[in-house]
Amino acid sequence: MTENRTPEIEFDFKKYDFRDPESFVFKSAKGLSAGTVTEISRQKGEPEWMLAIRLKALDVFLKKPTPVWGGDLSPLDYDAYTYYLKPSKEKSESWDDIPENIKKTFDRLGVPEAERKFLAGLGAQYESEMVYHSIREDLAKKGVIFLDTESGLREHPDLFRKYFAKLVPIEDNKFAALNTACWSGGSFIYVPKGVEIDIPLQAYFRINSANMGQFERTIIVADEGAKLHYIEGCTAPAYTTNSLHTGVIEIFVHKGASVRYTTIQNWAHNIYNLVTQRSMVEEGGSMEWVDGNLGSRLTMKYPSIYLMGDGAKGKILSITFAAEGQHQDAGGKIIHKGKNTTSTIISKSISRKNGRCSYRGLVKVAKGATGVKSSVKCDALMLDEQSRSDTYPTMQVDEEDAVVAHEATVGKISDDVIHYLMSRGLKDSDAQAMVVMGFIQAFSRELPMEYAVELNRLVQLEMEGSVG
Repeated sequence: MTENRTPEIEFDFKKYDFRDPESFVFKSAKGLSAGTVTEISRQKGEPEWMLAIRLKALDVFLKKPTPVWGGDLSPLDYDAYTYYLKPSKEKSESWDDIPENIKKTFDRLGVPEAERKFLAGLGAQYESEMVYHSIREDLAKKGVIFLDTESGLREHPDLFRKYFAKLVPIEDNKFAALNTACWSGGSFIYVPKGVEIDIPLQAYFRINSANMGQFERTIIVADEGAKLHYIEGCTAPAYTTNSLHTGVIEIFVHKGASVRYTTIQNWAHNIYNLVTQRSMVEEGGSMEWVDGNLGSRLTMKYPSIYLMGDGAKGKILSITFAAEGQHQDAGGKIIHKGKNTTSTIISKSISRKNGRCSYRGLVKVAKGATGVKSSVKCDALMLDEQSRSDTYPTMQVDEEDAVVAHEATVGKISDDVIHYLMSRGLKDSDAQAMVVMGFIQAFSRELPMEYAVELNRLVQLEMEGSVG
């Protein structure tokens, strides 16, 4: 039996790792300044109050120190990035109206086909802007709003202002401030009372250019008794220089509503992915983050759920996969403030070829939040001796009437298991892949079938070392 196995899975990353010649109608100069931020706002025709928020956020970003408690952010050079690139003159509601080079990109990624087969609505972002957006007609007639975030600001200003930066305020952290200063694109979703969307809405984010910063801002509001599932996909080609992705997602789950937010992230290995995701759940509501983190050089992302109302439920289910040169610093935070609230965090991490995965989590039970039940389970699988896995759990329980549990395991692929599978006719690489797929089954079975198949393909590509 060979200790250092190199899988030979026959998959091709060309579906993801390609780039188009750079083409745009406007591109800001490299570097970040008040002039850059003002120009972004001017290009979008925004009201004065939004520009004021952007400039205040820029000041906060410049004053806040770079975090040193997570991954290594020292290579970031903020003067090296382009903060706004407008790829086309306007957003389209038909694929036929999108510029040909962008259309070909999304065709190669299979996005239009996914819309036809599986989705209730789709937004496609290329560089800094949504270039395509659509929603099923029957949902629009029910009052469902599914727009790019700029259109949400323009067409529903009162609703937009009610929710913008309410869960993730400007001062929250350095990179949330950067997003607020430079935000562009993302989704604005409102589902009216009692409306249930039976198949997913999706947004797909693509970075094409080198040294690019992408800063989408997403706001999701599920009114009382509403239900939706939103899926986010992300890719970028590999370059020798770094790019930056800094997103902010705010989700409001009103009384009795239910939201699931699924991310299948497949950034190239030169991307710094620094994201703030936060949700608030009222009485009897339910929030789920299903978070798949593959690709990127460094990911720092900790989806959070504030269980504010009695009987609210929260679940965070995540996988991370780190290979050579990668650090996946991810996890989740759940804050219990309502009574009889329940939460679950399940984290699965896989590391190989000197990759590093870190789980960083928080469960907090406020005084007076009686009847809380919370469970955290972290499982790490290391595929060689050089890889690393860390767990940084924090429990803050200020109420005696609460049950909070934490379990963590670290393991390796057993040579005996591989030997047995090979004795049944499997190649070494296929045997390893089968063990990994079984390890992440709790995650993949939560996905719609077509996305589970795509996830399995991406994991196999990571096993091969083809991603990025």
